[in-house]
Amino acid sequence: MQTATPSSPGAFVQRFLRNPARVGTPAATSAPVARQMAAPIPETGDPLVVELGAGTGAVTEQIRQRLGGRGHHLAIEIDPVFAGLLRTRWPDLDVAEADAARLPELLADRGLGKADVVVSALPWTLFPDAQTRAILSSVAASMAPHGAFTTITLSIGSRMPGARRFREALTGTFEEVGQSRTFWRNPPPAFVYEAHRPR
Repeated sequence: MQTATPSSPGAFVQRFLRNPARVGTPAATSAPVARQMAAPIPETGDPLVVELGAGTGAVTEQIRQRLGGRGHHLAIEIDPVFAGLLRTRWPDLDVAEADAARLPELLADRGLGKADVVVSALPWTLFPDAQTRAILSSVAASMAPHGAFTTITLSIGSRMPGARRFREALTGTFEEVGQSRTFWRNPPPAFVYEAHRPR
């Protein structure tokens, strides 16, 4: 039986089975959803883009395509296997193996300013409420006034208490929160929240 390499889909499943609360889903984000998440990245200038929960790089790839070599892309990934994979695939990518709640500290350590766009694939509904609010607070504190925050949310369970608590925390953190259409072919189906104007 062949062992899954860090870059194979099997590796994603293995990491999910080892720690589902950390990985959140057994499959990487689909390209259409990843493009939706990266859509707020400006097409001109040198934006600072932060990616939370970069995983195996499905969204990372879309961010890099959108940037086209411009600006600065900081990918934060707490799982050491995924962080190593990201460094191998993109040696020039700024990868921080850290908790997303440390975002202000990570930006300060690098001498970076406020983020123009923060993109997240974190499994919000699996987090305790205090952790969710701590991370969202860090995101809001790290964003430029004109910045955008996007995050994937699974449609399955969107009416469950965890999903409702996340929506409440999100609207409590940002003045404007929009929701995309449902991407039914994403495994599993998902939609994207886009938030603006941190409170």
